Amino acid sequence: MNDAFISVRGLTKSYVMVRRTLEVLCGVDLEVARGEFLALRGASGAGKSTLLHLLGGLDRPNAGDILIAGENLARYSEAERTLFRRRRVGFVFQSYHLLPELDALENVCLPARVGRLPAAAAAERGRELLARVGLADRMDHHPSELSGGEQQRVAIARALINGPELLLADEPTGNLDSRSGGGIIDLLQSLGAERQMTLIIATHDARVATQARRVIELIDGRMVQT
Repeated sequence: MNDAFISVRGLTKSYVMVRRTLEVLCGVDLEVARGEFLALRGASGAGKSTLLHLLGGLDRPNAGDILIAGENLARYSEAERTLFRRRRVGFVFQSYHLLPELDALENVCLPARVGRLPAAAAAERGRELLARVGLADRMDHHPSELSGGEQQRVAIARALINGPELLLADEPTGNLDSRSGGGIIDLLQSLGAERQMTLIIATHDARVATQARRVIELIDGRMVQT
């Protein structure tokens, strides 16, 4: 895939435990086209979350290369990875990670404010995103006043506020019922298409995985094309 947006080569990640070394990823190779919707499927402990964390610059591999739009993330310092995440990556997690003391709009705007976008511009962008995810009438509600599906929609809007090229979602439907979960996947697909984002979802749910354009299965840290 010569025009790959993401190109991973020989990716290895292990963690040193008290009495042993835990091998999580074992020489993973992967290419992802710009704008592709990819699902990473596998059992708990297969390495899905670890791979997402490496792709998003939250962690560094023990060995291997991670080329994203030509930038080798595996060679970046922590400060460089932080800047890369802020500019180019959005994250959606199973647990919504919303700050309870902030309302929906304030939660969405937080990454933009960290990135030093002026408050008025951040609020305008946040309102647009909350309206896009169907929460135009819930902007002043706090997380405790929102359903699980609504909280995940706030988290999606927050992930998009800095205009990422890459959206990484780790078990985004894991805390939701099937109806709410299906709506979240539909929303992610729609947003990915209209914003030309590359979307990678980690899931153990076969129903979620089948909605992706391509499915990769991780088994004991090794990749299997399905």
